[in-house]
Amino acid sequence: MFTFFGAIILLIIAYFTYGKFVEKQFMPKNERPTPAYANNDGVDYVPMNKQKNALIQLLNIAGTGPIFGPIMGALFGPVAFIWIVVGAIFAGAVHDYLTGMISIRNRGAHIPELAGRFLGKFSRHIVNFFALLLLVLVGTVFITTPASLLSIVTNGAVATGIFAALIILYYFLSTILPIDKIIGRVYPFFGAILLFGTIGVGIALLFSGTPIPELTLENLHPDNLPIFPILFFTITCGALSGFHATQSPIISRTVKKESEGRYIFYGMMIAEAIIAMIWAAAAMSLFHGDALNALISEGTPSAVVSEVSITLLGAVAGTIAVLGVIVLPITSGDTAFRAARSIIADYLNISQKKASRRLMIAIPLFVIAYILMQIDFNILWRYFSWANQATAVIALWIGTMYLFVKGRKYIISLIPALFMTYMVLVYILNAQIGLRLDLNVSFIVGAILTVAFTVWFFWTAHKNKKAGLEVDINVESIDTKVS
Repeated sequence: MFTFFGAIILLIIAYFTYGKFVEKQFMPKNERPTPAYANNDGVDYVPMNKQKNALIQLLNIAGTGPIFGPIMGALFGPVAFIWIVVGAIFAGAVHDYLTGMISIRNRGAHIPELAGRFLGKFSRHIVNFFALLLLVLVGTVFITTPASLLSIVTNGAVATGIFAALIILYYFLSTILPIDKIIGRVYPFFGAILLFGTIGVGIALLFSGTPIPELTLENLHPDNLPIFPILFFTITCGALSGFHATQSPIISRTVKKESEGRYIFYGMMIAEAIIAMIWAAAAMSLFHGDALNALISEGTPSAVVSEVSITLLGAVAGTIAVLGVIVLPITSGDTAFRAARSIIADYLNISQKKASRRLMIAIPLFVIAYILMQIDFNILWRYFSWANQATAVIALWIGTMYLFVKGRKYIISLIPALFMTYMVLVYILNAQIGLRLDLNVSFIVGAILTVAFTVWFFWTAHKNKKAGLEVDINVESIDTKVS
């Protein structure tokens, strides 16, 4: 219990302390017009108020990741709490803030365009592939998981396929319609359901009489999976997630002034970490490792969500809590496809003002998603985790380059960038979806590759700084194709 409360308190304090420190390094300027005004097109670039932007950002980034990930991460035991807290404060929230704010300074650019500007033109093509792979995987996973949960809520009376079809229809409409027509209007209601369910589970857990495990560094995973690097690919949303780098630019196009960034980007990542803490604690408290593993192995962590909610809150309130969990993937899946459409449009320089142009990109995306739905969830999740953290690494290096060229304290993004680069390389070298090298060999080779990449990065960074790389696009030079 002390570990749980201490973690929540640390997360809240970090927003007011470390969050301000990070903000100070970026130095927001309210006198600078944001893309919402400079690029206003009535579709993607639309000024919205701070509270609405924050709520949309939270619902965008908080898919099933901060619930399913921590539930599966709970198999490692209380050591998962450390990654949620440390990861969120020093990696995830920094990642989200820098990505969102750098996008604001670059006319609402998405992650591939930012990679091309800060890491070289070739990287733009690589990142474009990773970002689209990630977004389509996320969109697909976030069709199947809420559909399966809804089927559980109805006791199987309505088939999963029916719910999946309805979710796809909603995703399609939210992908092609202006952001303030559906997303801006329905998200406040979704947010209320989410808050009721999450807070309800958290309060009920405290009074359930079931002890929340205290901190231990021991690896308690029933299958004895290594903490390094597996934990950092199991708990992504809630600690550090590259998916957020694809979502923050959506909101960077609707922010009214730069000073709102810490609340919208850093603050909502902290809020997501609190959600992750609640579900990780609930999973650890109500189930032992083997029982939790067996429940997850039945299909997806959906069964754990349902069991936790009903056990702690009863049938009625528990069902509402499950609906709150269902809201999360739906409000990330819709913007996943929207971001994918936007990234493709930016990459191919296709204006999105006309509905026909949006349809031309959106329809093939949903055809691909339908094909991917036929693949087993657990396989999709493994590839999602890999693509997700690889994207996060790229975003952190972009933030480091930006701060380095600007002469700011780039160490705030450099340290998490180095750590996660190493973890991603070790994972790729060792995992079944990678090269399957021995774990110890993977650690050694991963370290060598990380050092080599770091040397290249600083060589490029010094060259960019000497050449006077333009890291903030002047409002006057904004491409008029978006208007």
